[in-house]
Amino acid sequence: MRIAVLGDIHGNIEALRAAYDKASEQAPDRIYHLGDLGGYAPFVNEVVDFLIENKVEGVQGNYDYNVAADAEHCGCKYEDPQQAELAALSFEWTKENTDARSRDYMSTLPAEIRFETEGRRVALFHATPRKNNVYWFEERQDRFFLDMAGKSDADIMIYGHTHKPYRKDIGSMVFINAGSVGRPKDGDPRACVAVIDIMPHRVTSEFIRVPYDVESVASAIRQSGLPSFFADKLIEAE
Repeated sequence: MRIAVLGDIHGNIEALRAAYDKASEQAPDRIYHLGDLGGYAPFVNEVVDFLIENKVEGVQGNYDYNVAADAEHCGCKYEDPQQAELAALSFEWTKENTDARSRDYMSTLPAEIRFETEGRRVALFHATPRKNNVYWFEERQDRFFLDMAGKSDADIMIYGHTHKPYRKDIGSMVFINAGSVGRPKDGDPRACVAVIDIMPHRVTSEFIRVPYDVESVASAIRQSGLPSFFADKLIEAE
């Protein structure tokens, strides 16, 4: 079975269109998204419309949950006061500009998608099996990965939230962070698509980087009333 996974889109419709086209070229059996559909870029409703129209299944991110609930905070965690202030501005802008259809869609997204194929149990979620706002970086110790595997009760775990793609294998368990379509933070501004082949005796994965018109989205961010900082970071991918 082959699946393509689109992580953390964050209101970037141009990146989503390019990533979806590239994912479709890989002839996957299914395409999934990992949530966080709005924030930091101005096209949250266009992103939701695109996912609905193209029947892309996905899970609920912390941004989606809190926008739909009209919460006071996005659920993001920042130690830097400036980052926290900017995150608050992004969240308020997104809440004010997310239409009813998009809120309804976000509210109905599941926390997790699970299935079995080729004798392997697969789980997709936004950040971790129990919490949608924990940063699960590759540098975490093995015991953290094993703890998450126990909570997920899966052999293959696919998630995002950190915007940094990686794969880690521990024994027969496979951990894949799909990176970010709309706001990468690994130094590469191109959209990221994770393509995963699940076979009876092995699992292969590839992170495909997809170019798109980053400058046009950065310009739209600056014109939207969102902080220009987000446009700069989109180009820097940090």
